[in-house]
Amino acid sequence: MILLYILFFLSFFVLFYNYIGYGILLYGIIKIKRVFKKQAPAAAEFEPGITLVVAAYNEEDHIREKISNTLALEYPHHKCQFIFITDGSTDSTPDIIRQEPRIQLLHIPARHGKTAAINRAMPFVENPIVIFCDANTMLNREAIRNIVKHYKDENTGGVAGEKKVVAAGKADAASTEGIYWKYESFLKKLDAELYSVVGAAGELFSIRTHLFQPVEEKVILDDFIISLRINMKGYRIAYAPDAYAMEAPSFSMEEEHKRKVRISAGGFQSIVMLRSLLNFFKYPVLSFQYISHRVLRWTLSPLSLPVLLITNILLVVITPWLIFKLILAAQVLFYVLAMIGYIQAKQEKKSKLSYIPFYFLFMNIAVYQGFFRFMKNSQAAAWEKSKRS
Repeated sequence: MILLYILFFLSFFVLFYNYIGYGILLYGIIKIKRVFKKQAPAAAEFEPGITLVVAAYNEEDHIREKISNTLALEYPHHKCQFIFITDGSTDSTPDIIRQEPRIQLLHIPARHGKTAAINRAMPFVENPIVIFCDANTMLNREAIRNIVKHYKDENTGGVAGEKKVVAAGKADAASTEGIYWKYESFLKKLDAELYSVVGAAGELFSIRTHLFQPVEEKVILDDFIISLRINMKGYRIAYAPDAYAMEAPSFSMEEEHKRKVRISAGGFQSIVMLRSLLNFFKYPVLSFQYISHRVLRWTLSPLSLPVLLITNILLVVITPWLIFKLILAAQVLFYVLAMIGYIQAKQEKKSKLSYIPFYFLFMNIAVYQGFFRFMKNSQAAAWEKSKRS
């Protein structure tokens, strides 16, 4: 009986803390921190040289737009170097890029994946700041300038931009994928203000060139590993919400599912590779952020969902307390709405009321599948293009 209570309350706490409580706690800590924080003096103009690195695999449908977007970025072009890597591409992507002399093309026929492509590109980088972004994402005109300004702080080793899921040229507020990223952006702002963003997203992030260390080719989440290894060297990752990469929502739930499972498999791989980050004594603040924001989502939170439901049912059966009945009713309603959301997704319909529970459950199921892929070592590091709307 005592074990039943412990499992129920522990699973409830893990889920609440991971998805809601951590944000509330961060917000409270930051409000206190702001009281004692001194206003930094205005810095002088800062325009270091930058290198923009774009990894593109069979992107002939988007690459012309990406080239135009890149060359239109508002930053002195004599201080910019543009490198596009098209390793393994079998379509016309390399030929299209060759037509633009301002872009340096790196291409080999063999395909080894994005991680290998980044490793191969880094020796060609000529500037102190390197910015990575995807070929199918478009940047706002001020993105480079808004990233670079954070490097005035010598403790900043990298800068994470924001990912925006858009449709028809504007933020897709109706898309649950967009809602998820808005919440993630909110947490990133809090993380960065406390100390550091915990893992940058590959759509748009940058680092100090001299801090880069080659990443093992088997790595699935290269952006995550690169940015956290910079954290482990004693630098913070700043957040630039005014530098953003825009991309369309996933073409279908099948495409989004494929992406989520791959990310989950990469998450488990990252936990093993970055296991020293679990040491609170070595990285007190960073470990707190890393475990609260990332590790729990890939480990205890997915496990807590079935544990909470099963223990709740048992407690309703063997105890007369109304609170357990109310919580069980809320859980049943949640799963019913998730099922409705699943049916609507199959019919290509969306309703926030049912789609948000479905997407939440969908993400956690993907974690289980990602874990089994990780255990079987069956998730390839070479990136797989996800279709976008």
